[in-house]
Amino acid sequence: VRSTQGILENSLRALYEEEDIPLAEIAAASDLKLLEGLIKADPENADLLVLAAQGFTGYALAFVEDSDPERAKRFYHRGRDYGLRALQLRGHFSTGTEQGIEGFQKSVQALTDKDLPALFWAANGWAGWIFLNLQSPRALADLPRVEIMMRKVLELDETYYYGGGHLFFGTYYAGRPRMLGGDPEKAQFHFEKNLEISGGRFLMSYVYYARFYAVQIQDRSLFERLLNTVLDTPGDVLPEQRLVNEVAKIKAKNLIQNINEYF
Repeated sequence: VRSTQGILENSLRALYEEEDIPLAEIAAASDLKLLEGLIKADPENADLLVLAAQGFTGYALAFVEDSDPERAKRFYHRGRDYGLRALQLRGHFSTGTEQGIEGFQKSVQALTDKDLPALFWAANGWAGWIFLNLQSPRALADLPRVEIMMRKVLELDETYYYGGGHLFFGTYYAGRPRMLGGDPEKAQFHFEKNLEISGGRFLMSYVYYARFYAVQIQDRSLFERLLNTVLDTPGDVLPEQRLVNEVAKIKAKNLIQNINEYF
């Protein structure tokens, strides 16, 4: 299993470099099931668990959530669970579902740099599941745990995954009205910091900036400018994330076509 692991890692790298989205979707599904088979053979392999957390979270975002949110919920949840399993291999960490928020915070604070990938992808999958369950009190009750995890991500390395922690907090503060904890100024800070870290090459950042911040402050021209930046920028501006950038272009096009729903 461990000799095969390197081949799978390279396969996933090739997948992220793919520009043809239908081909990538077929390949991703195959890789994910192979990955789950390897995990069954080596269930305490933290590297495989993190790859699964990233893989299922990315699959839900790229190929499922816009067309089938219910199915995407299951993939996000699966990604979250794989990430939490990787973290649980650290003896002092527990999932937080059976302990209070203070105990969970202590578990997260004890994590170190080596836990960063598992921490980030577990939190990312959890956040994706919550976003698709905003009417669920249970899901909203989990949000403070994701916030704790992402704050730890920023503490450990704010540049990780193209400033992904800042992208989360930009969305976090822009996705809610002020009376429920929203804060446009904080949202703008985190989106701009994310773009600074990524050099503006991770195009999904502009999509979230437009979808959440521009809509929150009702700035139609900013919404259009951010999304047109996505459409006008070559997908290969970040070759190792070509697939994500191509998905961002599809999402940007759909948002512009439905602009009147937001303004």
